[in-house]
Amino acid sequence: MSSERTKGLPAVPESFLPREHVFYRPRHSHRQRGALIAATAFFCVPLLLLVVGVRPAEFENRKLAPFPSVTAGWGFFTGLNSWAADHLPLRDRAVAAADGVSRGVFGEPYPFGEKHDTGPVPGLVPDQEAEDVPLTGVEIPRASGFPVVVEGRDNWLYLGYDVQAACQPNKSLDEVFGGLNALRAGVEASGRRFVLVVAPNKATAVPEHLPGSYLGGKCHDAARDEFWRRLVPDTGALDLRAGLRAEGERLGRPVYDKIDTHWTHEGGLVMVRAVAEAVQPGSTTRWRQTEAQVSQVAGDLPTLVGRTQKRPVQVYDLAPDGGTVRSRPVRDDLREPKRFTQPRGSGGVTPKVGLIGDSFAFTMSSYLVGGFADLSMVHSDLVGTDPAKVGRMLAEQDVVVVEAVERSLVAGINTLLAPGAVDAIVGELAKRPR
Repeated sequence: MSSERTKGLPAVPESFLPREHVFYRPRHSHRQRGALIAATAFFCVPLLLLVVGVRPAEFENRKLAPFPSVTAGWGFFTGLNSWAADHLPLRDRAVAAADGVSRGVFGEPYPFGEKHDTGPVPGLVPDQEAEDVPLTGVEIPRASGFPVVVEGRDNWLYLGYDVQAACQPNKSLDEVFGGLNALRAGVEASGRRFVLVVAPNKATAVPEHLPGSYLGGKCHDAARDEFWRRLVPDTGALDLRAGLRAEGERLGRPVYDKIDTHWTHEGGLVMVRAVAEAVQPGSTTRWRQTEAQVSQVAGDLPTLVGRTQKRPVQVYDLAPDGGTVRSRPVRDDLREPKRFTQPRGSGGVTPKVGLIGDSFAFTMSSYLVGGFADLSMVHSDLVGTDPAKVGRMLAEQDVVVVEAVERSLVAGINTLLAPGAVDAIVGELAKRPR
């Protein structure tokens, strides 16, 4: 049977047959040689660049993808693509070149990436340069067609996910507000006070620089307006928008930066003061903030489109008693609970406060620790992995403060809205009622 199946086939390789033989095939055609040369260049040039010291750059405001674990099963093979793409030498130059060609030839930015980060971030860097941090610890898939960055008027940049979050939310507003109210009810049932503060998206606080039309503009505006119309009546949250506008008018400029998604220190101090007054009315009467150094910090939005651009950041000294400066840099990794105290009578808020927040709060941590006498903080990322641990930290406090950026609530992705998160936190508080 075997001999019948192979009958007529040559006993030597096809390339060894006479040219006139019907089965003759050359060993390497011209096309094959070209493919071999291209493949050799593709695989060998990056290796040669690594040998001479060229290293891949973290230019997209996130860590490079790690090499997948061999114990991850099929995840090892699916993770190889991200690792190989991220660790390609000179990839940052190639992306910048692609953007330049796209703008020069087609008059539009290059459609970068299939996913990006959205906002909150754990931890800080030294010397109050906290703005130079990734956008979040939560990675969100970017829906086809939505840009990573919306380019507005006068060189203003906006985070594209703010638009996608409004147009394609994971949860309804009823579900979002219901989750927040369940947390409030549980905190207050345990004998503690609850303060919720929402950091407005840049597109909400400074909409005047948005482009005249952009993908998702109508659904973004409708969702934004509905969110803020319902926020205070439905949840009792602090509405910072009027205070941020007033501070911008006093300064003569917006309190959000044109190339960063976060507010400036002046805007962040509006939030710090509002929370302090909510916890202890009249506590900020003697507070005095004075200009300190100006730092040059990379804006987080240009990095999402393959560019690096720095901005000046005015930092302040905060003296809660009007004389002694109590603000100080926070170098701790706030992915774990951390307590900060100072002497009573220092002018700070006196009740024990536990704060769950994101990058909008933690870029202002120097002022929070300066303005509160006994403050424990943790990033909301920990709620997603160990809500009971967060609950145990809050059980030590008199007041629970939650800060969340608008986009995380509009989209329904805030970790406090994850199944079981509120129950786990409230369960720990109920064990130790006030």
